[in-house]
Amino acid sequence: MRGFLVGFALLVVLSLTILSLRRGGLRRQLRFAARRFRLALALIAVYLVGSGVIRVAFPEGRAADFGPPVLAVALLAVYVVFGQDPAVPVDPPARTD
Repeated sequence: MRGFLVGFALLVVLSLTILSLRRGGLRRQLRFAARRFRLALALIAVYLVGSGVIRVAFPEGRAADFGPPVLAVALLAVYVVFGQDPAVPVDPPARTD
């Protein structure tokens, strides 16, 4: 039990350290992580509903066998596209008057 708690504490400290070193600071990175988590929860709900519909509509056959994995890959692609960090604006060039 002690090893689990030490490992969990180390994981939290390492995560916070890495997030705080990234551009924008810890607060911005945690906001991005929260956005990705909400997106993942929404996609999980879509997968559960979609796989349930597939199982009810097609109890046997290829759709029942290959439908849920195809749905999972499609939702993974959606997560990869929409889960990216927004573009960081480039610093404006310094004025030389």
